[in-house]
Amino acid sequence: ACNSNPTPCKDPPAKLFTVHGLWPSNWNLPDPIFCKNTTITPQQIGHIEAQLEIIWPNVFNRTNHLVFWNKQWNKHGSCGYPIINDEIQYFETVIKMYIIKKQNVSKILSRAKIKPEGKNRTRTEIINAISISTNNMTPKLKCQKNNGTIEL
Repeated sequence: ACNSNPTPCKDPPAKLFTVHGLWPSNWNLPDPIFCKNTTITPQQIGHIEAQLEIIWPNVFNRTNHLVFWNKQWNKHGSCGYPIINDEIQYFETVIKMYIIKKQNVSKILSRAKIKPEGKNRTRTEIINAISISTNNMTPKLKCQKNNGTIEL
């Protein structure tokens, strides 16, 4: 994220792939966004906040995690109904996918010798690594152009 945003980073990125978001996707249509507007409070997520700070940090400034999580919930998570019913289920689903279901992208890619070290990788390498570790599930990858370089 540091290389894809004009905002300078406070410190170097972690040596760990982290979650940026979880959202519903339409195969041939634009992804739904901003389906409901609610605010998450520290009291609601207090029991899972420490886990979220590790797997889903605000990488742009390493603070204001709650503001970032609220943005992700309102933009994406609120559109997950009926699979995702509320804010807590949304965040607990991310934790479950990352930790319990072992869909930890850092571990999956690391096993395939793909690490966050600035080395170019093909889309196929990344998709194959994830598919092998997730019972042949195919990830949806989004790329963007940054100063002529395509970033995942």
